[in-house]
Amino acid sequence: MDFTVALAQIKPKLGCLDDNMALIEAAIERGILAGADLVVFPELALTGYFLKDLVPEVALSLDAPQIERLKKLSARISIAIGLVEVSADYRFFNSSLYLEAGEILHVHRKVYLPTYGLFDEQRYLARGERFRAFDTRFGRFGMLICEDMWHLSAPYVLAMDNATTLICLSSSPGRGISGTEELGSATAWQKLTSTTAMFLNCRVLYCNRVGYEDGINFWGGSEVIAPSGEVGIRGKLLEEDFVLARVEEGALRRERIFSPMMRDENMGITLKELQRIDRENNR
Repeated sequence: MDFTVALAQIKPKLGCLDDNMALIEAAIERGILAGADLVVFPELALTGYFLKDLVPEVALSLDAPQIERLKKLSARISIAIGLVEVSADYRFFNSSLYLEAGEILHVHRKVYLPTYGLFDEQRYLARGERFRAFDTRFGRFGMLICEDMWHLSAPYVLAMDNATTLICLSSSPGRGISGTEELGSATAWQKLTSTTAMFLNCRVLYCNRVGYEDGINFWGGSEVIAPSGEVGIRGKLLEEDFVLARVEEGALRRERIFSPMMRDENMGITLKELQRIDRENNR
């Protein structure tokens, strides 16, 4: 079905749950007033990104008051949001929630935790162990968190699980200058989202944060990518923004007729060859 999505390109405060919750509620109300059906927030929108030893202090269980509040708000608008989740056995995850009709429909725990360059997530967080698509009132979705999307198998698994829309929550720092003097990380992400959408015949809803933490700048540039790989709309760079876009079912139908990659994908061959490679590597 057709729907309107809002990408809330916000600037969370590091470790400040109350302030961030107020920022998030204001963006949700803005989305409702604008007639959006779904509002998407960045990775770790509730907490900020470079948490390090603050992780246990800001982690929330799925029955925390903040989550209960989001569940109530999701009766008016669907919500995709990032946070630190604590499990019953006191493991901490970089998680994203999809809330709709007053319930949590899906929880995705970030699988690929980067430990290179500026990143040290695996020191403080546990890894997720699965990629699963799920049904929403807008169709079948899949969720990824930032680094997950850089591993080709992750969006591929979700597409083979019949996801036609991928939501990627991100906290991508600005890094590098490309040959055209554009921000290197922005250029790389724009290529990635477009290529992923095109080869998997799916929509990509990418929401990245902005602001500074410990001298590191996050670049924004949230965008909606059509199944053709074309950019529907893109948020501002380096400043807060609120991006509204209409997502039309007809565009998905046209692209899957014109370029039926998913129809022709042979998962049996892929599984057979991966099993062969695994056997050979473990001899």
